[in-house]
Amino acid sequence: MENLTAIAALAALAQTTRLDTFRLLVRHEPEGVPAGELARLLDVPQNTMSAHLATLSRAGLVKSERKSRSIIYRADLDGLRDLTLFLLKDCCGGSTELCAPLIAELTPCCAPGAANHQQPS
Repeated sequence: MENLTAIAALAALAQTTRLDTFRLLVRHEPEGVPAGELARLLDVPQNTMSAHLATLSRAGLVKSERKSRSIIYRADLDGLRDLTLFLLKDCCGGSTELCAPLIAELTPCCAPGAANHQQPS
């Protein structure tokens, strides 16, 4: 990942509604959420939600798929992985003992068999 791509993703997430939207989509993987339902769940006007989803999509954090008359949005987990790896690439200068607590914190949420719909803290 290039710096500019990471900056675009971080900038997209640096807004309350977009961050809440992205976190909601991550919790609803792999089924996704229709655009109208996202707007309702987050109490945001549909046209405003569309603009937020477009920003997240351009940043490589969400993807959409048309199903009948609905557009289903999903978190782009590849984009999230790329951003996370970009941020952690040089973690602690390669000192695994310093990075171990961080990796241990990330592992429970993503381990096979972990609850898929954990509520945010």
